[in-house]
Amino acid sequence: MLEPVTDATGAPFWQYAARGELRVQACAGCGELRFPPRPCCPHCQSFEAEWRQVSGHGRIWSWVVPHPPLLPDYAALAPYNVIVVELAEAPRIRLVGNLVSAAGAALDSFDPGRIRMGARVRVVFSDGLPQWVPA
Repeated sequence: MLEPVTDATGAPFWQYAARGELRVQACAGCGELRFPPRPCCPHCQSFEAEWRQVSGHGRIWSWVVPHPPLLPDYAALAPYNVIVVELAEAPRIRLVGNLVSAAGAALDSFDPGRIRMGARVRVVFSDGLPQWVPA
């Protein structure tokens, strides 16, 4: 299975996720939340940043069900979903993940036919990866 590729700017996101926390980068100057992480604030151009915990609640903004899987390791799990979640407290921030039936469940545990645009979800973590369950 794929593992996240991290760089110095984005590494804290994955370190917090490994602890079961959803945090996003925020500008320490103007307070604007941003994702993906980057060295400079696109709003005020400050290079000062901090990581703020967010609620982990959001709504499904979009989704896709891959057919056929592009990577051989995922073939046994098809069909599975990949969703884009708009965070409740920061609608411009959208995270990609999978909608699963419960924390730690397989990628194919949620019937893709039940996914609805705008459905409320909340984050759960499995092996340090954010996943989503119905709220």
